[in-house]
Amino acid sequence: MTHVLVVDDEAAIVRTLGITLRAHGYSVAQVHDGRSALQEVLDSPQPPDLVVLDLGLPDVDGVEVIRRLRGRTQIPVIVLSARHDSDDKVEALDAGADDFVTKPFGVEELLARIRVAERRLQPGEHRPAPLRTADVELDFAERTARRGGQDVHLTPTEWSMLDVLAERPGHLVSQQELLRRVWGVGYDRQSHYLRVYVSQLRRKLEDDPAAPRLLVTEPGQGYRLEATPPA
Repeated sequence: MTHVLVVDDEAAIVRTLGITLRAHGYSVAQVHDGRSALQEVLDSPQPPDLVVLDLGLPDVDGVEVIRRLRGRTQIPVIVLSARHDSDDKVEALDAGADDFVTKPFGVEELLARIRVAERRLQPGEHRPAPLRTADVELDFAERTARRGGQDVHLTPTEWSMLDVLAERPGHLVSQQELLRRVWGVGYDRQSHYLRVYVSQLRRKLEDDPAAPRLLVTEPGQGYRLEATPPA
């Protein structure tokens, strides 16, 4: 059973989400501020599998909560916020959020986003073959990445993107296909998600993120993973 932590200072939303998630087979913990959320994830003997997080918290801003979590864990974080500006979405995604749902929201939409996040946590039956360049090694079955001989920690969403790109290394994957397969139906126009996550992957895996050789952009079309199988 997936354990979900709901973090929101609006009691009505917390109560509604708790009832809804439990009715759909999830176990739920509920807190109302950022410090409590950090304690539940980082200090609890039974941390949640997934976090649903409001950005407008009364103590620690939600984006800062994400940053602190990403310093210690790769647990999926779905942002739930009344902030509509694309800059807010990009800031949250850039901090390490996996998805962004805008209030007011439909419960079925949120449940769908949670299911997508859950799939990223599940081991796949058919992972791409390991890939490497002169500096980078990616083992998709074991979910391990190394650059220059050092371990690199990737989030479940980052691995999901690499999974899709590595199915056909060297071949173009369109923006629409990448969005649909990583985030689901209805994300075809959310190209800012790709910009944020590709930028993060380049910072982690490229020698020079400004001149990428591993994750190559085809402007207006999509991306290629330029890597070769190990000998």
